[in-house]
Amino acid sequence: MRKHLISILFFACLSNLFCIAQTVAPYKNPKLPIEQRIKDLLSKMTLEEKVGQLNQVNGGVMTGPAAEGDPGAKAKLDMSRKGMVGSFLNVTGAKETRAVQEIAVKESRLGIPLLFAFDVIHGYKTIFPIPLAETCSWDLALMERSASMAAAEASAAGLHWTFAPMVDIARDPRWGRVMEGAGEDTYLGSKASYARVKGFQGDLTDVYHVMACMKHFAAYGLAEGGREYNTVDLSRYVLQDIYLPPFKAGVDAGAATVMNSFNIVDGIPASGNKYLVTDVLKNQWKFKGFVVSDWASFGEMITHGYAADSKDAALKAFNAGSDMDMESRVVIENMVQLVKEGKVTQARLDDAVSRILYYKFKLGLFEDPYKFSDERRESVTLLNDKFVQAAREASQRSMILLKNDTNTLPLSKTTKNIAVIGQLADSQADALDFWIAKGEPKDVVTILQGIKNKVPQSNVSFAKGYTITTDGSDALYNSTEATIAEAVNTAKSSDVVIAVVGLSGKVAGEARALTNIEIPAEQMKVLQAVKATGKPVIVVVSTGRPMVIPWLSQNVPAILYAWMPCTQGGNAAADILFGDYNPSAKTTMSFPYTTGQIPVYYNQKSTGRPYQDEPNSPGNFWVSRYRDAPNSPLYPFGYGLSYTTFDYSSPILNKAELNRGESLIVKVTIKNTGKYDGEEIVQLYIRDMVASLVRPVKELKGFQKIMLKAGESKEVTFTLTNSDLSFYDGEGKSHLEPGTFKVFIGGNSRDVKEVSFSLK
Repeated sequence: MRKHLISILFFACLSNLFCIAQTVAPYKNPKLPIEQRIKDLLSKMTLEEKVGQLNQVNGGVMTGPAAEGDPGAKAKLDMSRKGMVGSFLNVTGAKETRAVQEIAVKESRLGIPLLFAFDVIHGYKTIFPIPLAETCSWDLALMERSASMAAAEASAAGLHWTFAPMVDIARDPRWGRVMEGAGEDTYLGSKASYARVKGFQGDLTDVYHVMACMKHFAAYGLAEGGREYNTVDLSRYVLQDIYLPPFKAGVDAGAATVMNSFNIVDGIPASGNKYLVTDVLKNQWKFKGFVVSDWASFGEMITHGYAADSKDAALKAFNAGSDMDMESRVVIENMVQLVKEGKVTQARLDDAVSRILYYKFKLGLFEDPYKFSDERRESVTLLNDKFVQAAREASQRSMILLKNDTNTLPLSKTTKNIAVIGQLADSQADALDFWIAKGEPKDVVTILQGIKNKVPQSNVSFAKGYTITTDGSDALYNSTEATIAEAVNTAKSSDVVIAVVGLSGKVAGEARALTNIEIPAEQMKVLQAVKATGKPVIVVVSTGRPMVIPWLSQNVPAILYAWMPCTQGGNAAADILFGDYNPSAKTTMSFPYTTGQIPVYYNQKSTGRPYQDEPNSPGNFWVSRYRDAPNSPLYPFGYGLSYTTFDYSSPILNKAELNRGESLIVKVTIKNTGKYDGEEIVQLYIRDMVASLVRPVKELKGFQKIMLKAGESKEVTFTLTNSDLSFYDGEGKSHLEPGTFKVFIGGNSRDVKEVSFSLK
């Protein structure tokens, strides 16, 4: 009898468990396909809850003692309880993100987890070189690794999503945001976009990666006058052929999200531009992720004069294909009514919500909403030794040796007296730009400290020379007779001077456009006075953009372009200055002679009256030229020196005539003709001589970074496919046209050797 009762109880328990299992909603069942879980969840959501998923709110600190008594924080949490928020930005830290997530999951009706987003541009706590500098390494594996490490730190702090990479092609160094991108070239920009998306995201199946967000879609880098948030006007041919390919590369890499740009395209704000968001991104490219606005860009369509009011803005943005509204609140305030009125279809709403929910399921947040909010992992991940060392290596590979007359560099470590001049050499705060996430000045190794670390036996003296004061996002530079005299006296007592000039990081980043990108006049006073002492002067430039530096190029023997030093830049600069690292970086934006040349870039199109490079060429009068400056840049795209030298053979083709479907093999031999082992970035360009749409005078189509020992030679092989010889028209259709092509190979876009072939 006892055994019989036990059996009855056992089967009763099994039955109860089966019933409980049957009552678990399918969307909570991790064994079901994501698409099925989304469908089930949508069926359970109210219209208001669906609209809530489209709403991204600036969170900040919302829990704990710091938020007590803050009605704004309470209101945001109440929105989360009601299912009126799908994502918060600027909520960071494992403890804070867990606390906010618990409210969303435990106190909302359906327990839908939140996405936490933040601008992790080039590091979260360990700050790597700015993306523009890092791209100058031409090292795609490095770019992917840096993004991966930034993601590891960010995810350890509870984040799921970064608003990076910026993949805008940028040809105007007056624009403060050039520091976020890959420079002026579409081919290299596309390769960098793919690498950085892969680095941030991985495959999104672990807790060490975050969702990437390509920005700004599209053509934001062409803002008129280099002025932030300004108008953009371009043909669809240029849009498709130059500005869109890096976004397509990121889509191919699996980017989870894309961000609208602030500008207009074809007269329509990007946030409400159906051609861009739906026709190209979602239909033509089959993008499966979701589109988020830039900060309040949906609402800004009213100011543009494109939307009448907030309701009209929500309607136009949403029906254009944009999905999530960052901070303008026009969607949360108007979408329910728009759907009820039939102006937005239920199908369109469900599509947008499904795209957002997909990544919440993909990240595993329904199974474990707190998997990214691990305080222990956060404590051992941020600024760890491995990441700090990687930041140093990335900085080494990103700094460009622009000039080195008479082998001034590298310096001997036995140099007895070294003068370091310039406040930028010793300012931790000015070594960091606007986009530093949770990086802190106290963690920065300055250039002065890096030099002291490198040569502790030397007498390293320092003089500010000039001072920097900051007012909000602006930096002011000043020098006095006393500061100049101190710099001169310090220089006189030295064997060599290392002068650090440039721009504070306070003017690098968003809303930091400048009309004057020359070395500040007060710094030049100091530099010229120091040079007048007759001591050898090495200049290190610290800045977030290419600058106008013809005086430096003409008057000092050595220039090291260090960009923003960031966390380990000081040690990296010292590694280069004293020969422990042989520089190999090359420019990815052309350096103008004067501001009036801008935009100046290598892959321009020929005019009907082109200027010849030789100044005394016959007929060089009635041509496209400046009367007071060269047409060409001071330093061209792809330019950079090494402590060794390289010799290029003439390129050899495997055939002079190419049929459709065939590949062209191009070979060149590179020899290290100097006395140092070194890396060289071998670059291949083409020119389509005659086409149905005018093509650039040069286009990068391949590069390889090779290491050669002193005296060593190596044959480098490139393969050009039909895709490399094709171009896009204004509708995004690829064209491969027969005719003559030129192939150029060299160490930069200017100094090349060429050969021709024909495509049948």
